[in-house]
Amino acid sequence: MTDDVYQRYSLKHVINASGKMTILGVSKVSNTVLAAQKVGGQNFFEMAALTEKTGQHIAKLLGAEGALVINSASAGLALATAAVIGQGSEYHVYHPNAPRFNKREIVMPKGHNVDYGAPEEVMIELGGGQVVEAGYANMCTPDHVDMMITDQTVAVLYVKSHHTVQKSMLSIEDALTVAHKHGLPLILDAAAEEDLRKYVQLGVDIVVFSGAKAIEGPASGLVFGKQPYIDWIEMQTHGIGRAMKIGKDNILGLTAAIEQYLQDGPEDGEHMKARLAPFLTALNEVPGLTATQAQDGAGREIYRASVKVAADAPLDAKAVTAALKSGNPAIYTREYRANEGIIEFDIRAVDEGEMAQIVARLRQIMEEN
Repeated sequence: MTDDVYQRYSLKHVINASGKMTILGVSKVSNTVLAAQKVGGQNFFEMAALTEKTGQHIAKLLGAEGALVINSASAGLALATAAVIGQGSEYHVYHPNAPRFNKREIVMPKGHNVDYGAPEEVMIELGGGQVVEAGYANMCTPDHVDMMITDQTVAVLYVKSHHTVQKSMLSIEDALTVAHKHGLPLILDAAAEEDLRKYVQLGVDIVVFSGAKAIEGPASGLVFGKQPYIDWIEMQTHGIGRAMKIGKDNILGLTAAIEQYLQDGPEDGEHMKARLAPFLTALNEVPGLTATQAQDGAGREIYRASVKVAADAPLDAKAVTAALKSGNPAIYTREYRANEGIIEFDIRAVDEGEMAQIVARLRQIMEEN
């Protein structure tokens, strides 16, 4: 059946060595998650009750006051923004752009206003917010955030991601302290993070996760945190959130994925390093390449192969990544540092056989040019 789909639509097979990326469908789901989706897809529910009860169940699992399954982390950012602007106003739900709601500023570090596949500021603006950047591209301190807060500010936003500037940045705890000093909530974009309980324990008001990344659920998102804010977000699902609704199959699928994730957890760092070692050895045997182990830039227990393409190699790193994607199977890598001559290979979704295919394709590319 799998091959039939690729043949029917003339699609290439893909080896995903880039990580849990939206452009490739993010993650594979388990049979447990698929079974939950099947139950959802083949039965009817009172959707308001399904949303409420699964949210309560997830909140209890995470130690949060409230939780809500939504259709994506991006939707979570937009809905959270609308929620802190409307602050529980039913009028706002139906008239989100009404001038009476003149407090719309969301303060965030300049180095966090990144493009993760879409810009952070687009999601904030979609929710009716106005981005106010604090600090500089290479530095943001608690004082930088504090000085940008005015009587028009409705929240502080912090983005925990490898996409953001890492050096000279205030911590989540710092941002939380500044926000609470002014009686404001902290919205945390933690879309690809792995610890579902950590940020609630820190006291973060609104946490936004992707359901399909670390958790390996279906296309979905999760917002959780303090009850008043989650209630306000739920209200917004009857307004702008109608365009972002999630189906019953994916609500149950994500709920099952969270249960499984909390039980089994992600692949641990030591196991990942052990799987990575023979791959690094094989990569180092390819002419023109030097491979080393590298940890995730945001500090997660994720280890990757960092491959340096020699300056005198027949192709530069950008050309190598393009050649990898052009074949069948298409091999996708992490290209963020290709301009520096470095290609990263994320092995979380790559098995031993696929690693051998990657090495063989790299050898072919380097020897044919």
